[in-house]
Amino acid sequence: MQQRLALFDLDNTLLDGDSDHAWGEFLIDRGLVDKKIHRARNDQFYRDYLDENLDIFAYVAFTLEPILRYTNEQRKSLCKDFMKYSINSMILNKARNLIDKHKSQGDLCIIITATNSFITKPIANAFKIDNLIATEVETAEEYLTGKILGTPCYQDGKVVKLKQWLASQSDNLSIANSVFYSDSVNDLALLEAVKEPIAVDPDRKLLQISRDRNWQILSLRE
Repeated sequence: MQQRLALFDLDNTLLDGDSDHAWGEFLIDRGLVDKKIHRARNDQFYRDYLDENLDIFAYVAFTLEPILRYTNEQRKSLCKDFMKYSINSMILNKARNLIDKHKSQGDLCIIITATNSFITKPIANAFKIDNLIATEVETAEEYLTGKILGTPCYQDGKVVKLKQWLASQSDNLSIANSVFYSDSVNDLALLEAVKEPIAVDPDRKLLQISRDRNWQILSLRE
């Protein structure tokens, strides 16, 4: 029997908040960026995302620019601090339970997120999910360049990235046998591609689409 894929968006789905935006606030708190300038740009990028017109290349460059001179070890240390300070409190208990339920059913769990892999790899580890499909970032030697590597895992790019990932697997896996949980209308392309789309605490546009199409709607908030 073909194994089912359980696909999870990350920000505002498994997390009570947005990890990308939280990263900007974390950099401000640590005094690594100018508070006023960075917050204004960070907030604007988040509004652009909500309005479905985010320039993800510019956002990734903005997100990583303050740490381009950090070594791999320095980045790991900063990520550890970020998880403790910002992310751990955002992890939803019902999200953990949902993932555990799918694992118990034998499903292959994957986090698929527009947020870059530098930020999201430790979060996937916290959820005990080995498979992460994210926006990949370029490195030169051990340093980040601030550029995206390959296709951004954003909007239609999520479908592209998932198909690329599936092509690299030896197992008999298929989008046609998958369930996808997301909060955002930005994920509409993938929601339309899977067998079972589920809206999780959806934004206004996705809520209306879900009602019109009789998609399941649930909340992971407590």
